[in-house]
Amino acid sequence: MKKLMMRRLSRVRVTHSTQYSMLGSEPPDPTKQRSDVPHGHFPVCVGMDQTSTRRFIVSAELLRQPIFVELLNRSAQEYGFEQKGVLRIPINVVVFERVLESLRQGQQHSSLDELV
Repeated sequence: MKKLMMRRLSRVRVTHSTQYSMLGSEPPDPTKQRSDVPHGHFPVCVGMDQTSTRRFIVSAELLRQPIFVELLNRSAQEYGFEQKGVLRIPINVVVFERVLESLRQGQQHSSLDELV
């Protein structure tokens, strides 16, 4: 399942490989359909619990980055591969923002431990 998703998303044309944006700080509403995701990007809900969860729109190109794959593995360990809806990543929002910023700056990290 994970390989299929990565294969599909890797075929998407992306103009800015490290472009991302945060969309609000309110908890996500799973019943609300969103059409604000640009082509070549996907939504991710990040946070350790419902009260601290924030929604990000990230480039599909991030799926090629080892540190982002580590985040996906954490998500699979926490929620399994059969998640419904938006991908959820169980990590502190501030740490996720550091990951995105370091990738935007072109820094290569092999582990999340380097950013914590």
